[in-house]
Amino acid sequence: MNPHGLFASAAINMGLAFLILSLFSVLKKRPSNASVYYARPLSHRRQIPVHFPSSSLRRFLPSLAWVFRAFRVTEAEILDAHGLDSLVIIRLFKFGIKFFAVCSLVGLVVLLPVNYGAQEVQNGSHFTMDSFTISNVKIGSNRLWVHFACLCFISFYGMFLLYKEYNEILIRRIQQIQKLKHRPDQFTVLVREIPLCIEHKARDCCVDHFFRRHYPNTYYSYQMVYKTEELEESVSQAKSLSRKIEDMRKSCIANKRENRLSLSGLLHGNTSKADSDLLEEKLQALSHKIHQLQRRDMLQKKVAALHCTNTSILLCLRVFSSSILEELAVAFVIFKSRCGAAAAADLQQHSHPLLWITEAAPEARDVSWRNMRVSYRVVPLYRLGVVIAASLLTVFFAIPVTAVQGIAKYEKLKKWFPPASAVQLIKEEIKACNMVFYFLVGNVFFWSVLSGSLLDLIGQFITQPKAIPTHLAGAVSAQADFFVTYILTDGLSGFSLEVLQPGMLIWDILKSCVYGSQRDKSPYLYSFPYFRIIPLVSLSVLIGIVYAVVAPLLLPFLIVYFCLGYVVFVNQIQDVYETTYETCGQYWPYIHHYILLAIILMQITMIGLFGLKLKPAASISTIPLITFTLMFNHYCKMRFLPSFHHYSLLDAAESDEVDEKCGLLELHCENAMHAYCPPGLRPVNFMASESSSTPLVSS
Repeated sequence: MNPHGLFASAAINMGLAFLILSLFSVLKKRPSNASVYYARPLSHRRQIPVHFPSSSLRRFLPSLAWVFRAFRVTEAEILDAHGLDSLVIIRLFKFGIKFFAVCSLVGLVVLLPVNYGAQEVQNGSHFTMDSFTISNVKIGSNRLWVHFACLCFISFYGMFLLYKEYNEILIRRIQQIQKLKHRPDQFTVLVREIPLCIEHKARDCCVDHFFRRHYPNTYYSYQMVYKTEELEESVSQAKSLSRKIEDMRKSCIANKRENRLSLSGLLHGNTSKADSDLLEEKLQALSHKIHQLQRRDMLQKKVAALHCTNTSILLCLRVFSSSILEELAVAFVIFKSRCGAAAAADLQQHSHPLLWITEAAPEARDVSWRNMRVSYRVVPLYRLGVVIAASLLTVFFAIPVTAVQGIAKYEKLKKWFPPASAVQLIKEEIKACNMVFYFLVGNVFFWSVLSGSLLDLIGQFITQPKAIPTHLAGAVSAQADFFVTYILTDGLSGFSLEVLQPGMLIWDILKSCVYGSQRDKSPYLYSFPYFRIIPLVSLSVLIGIVYAVVAPLLLPFLIVYFCLGYVVFVNQIQDVYETTYETCGQYWPYIHHYILLAIILMQITMIGLFGLKLKPAASISTIPLITFTLMFNHYCKMRFLPSFHHYSLLDAAESDEVDEKCGLLELHCENAMHAYCPPGLRPVNFMASESSSTPLVSS
């Protein structure tokens, strides 16, 4: 791609982004779209943070008010209102801005003149992207030491920022944990592989006996986990019937007012009453079934409360209750203090390492009840299966990626494979794929580089075999144009569509057309998509770091990428997405790993490029830099990572002392018992059943 094509691509993407963002700023002003663009404040019954313009003209004029509002939001406000996980996302964008701003300054001021001034490329091709990359530097040139110096500077600057971010987020994590003293997971331990009591043919008695014996001063109670598929299905059906009855009741009341004196109204009322009676009978039958299934949990609580020692009574109760629900070899054990839970979570409970496995309990809102059914012994097999499946998917997905790169290299492909001229009408449209981080790295990055380089190498091998090392050195930098387009498309277009929410907007319009504008709209509230945002943004960081020395012209586009992403996701966190769970910043160690992997990948790439440029001294000098980076990674794992995986006894003791003075420890233990009750065993109130005594249609 020549600079004209690059600027054209940038202009097209910026133009589309401007149009989409202008449309968003207009649609955001309309009160009818509040359920889409202000879902979070509406769901919390808070006042919308902006005033809708009264003038009809102002509603159709684009504005930058939402951008200025996003920049006014402080980190303290995000932390207090949305938690540390949301702040980690914002800090990731801030890291990108700070890192690539300095890298852009170094690249444009130092590297770009060095690359362009080398003038190895001849025959009027100075106006291609290669003129601004390391491939334009002559083989064996001393200018490559400038690249080595910039490599060292960028590596050390990246590690400095990573250390600073890790330390600050750890401090915020400790403060956040001490602030959230009401969290039930601080008093709870997850226990797996509980053995079966041979005498009583149950596991719950084993849990109580084991922890009452070995933790007599700190053990409080336990909550077994059961197979509740049938129960959950019954609850879902009951809720659906309840909603149908409630809607039918409202519909009948409305029809009664409109057709009070008409014969058709009376006939319709009688039919609706018969239907509602039938639905209420089904709801009552389901409610009875649900109460019968839930008696298992109530019996277990009674046994635990009585501390009954009569073996025959215990056996009868357990045999009767086990016929209703099947218990799993998993339990949540609640302790009287945070210190007791923290100590039990980190100890090996049995000489057999695959029995009585304990770990810190996840937050109650973040428990995956389905995963509790998987035996701990087969978890490694599940992980291996996921790795194999992901690897196969990455390999098979290389076919379309190679095809895309072939289209990107269409002129070379047409030269070496004449039948390719039949696809001349196909344009380069696919720029990004929405996969998780390693899938993105494996396909978007590695396969893009290798497939594009492979096409070049095939042609050069046929015509000039001796020139393969020379052209291989420029293979990585030859893909810079593809990744510039990727960053532009994923950032400008992707972030613009993220803030516009076109799917929710179209769905809201369709619902309004079907149900009418008078119907009350419920806000479209969803959890923040960490699984989607973190891999995509981390991939952009990786691309920028790897190409920081190779093709510095890419770096200014990354600054625009991260600035736009910062504004968009501050807006989304404030107004659109809900915080459904809080890990207190446990996403950051993974982000740290991704960025450090990018730095190492940049260093390995430069070793190869220095070697192919016949500068072995620079390649050898880069090896100690990689060694230092690996040592830095090891130090960060020792210094920071344990505090993200464990709750220290010191912090737990300090929080316990404060709560003990206030008399809140007992209350926290009771809350933990209720928090870790399986969803199917929680009491359910059906609104329709409560109002069933009120006739739907009066006679």
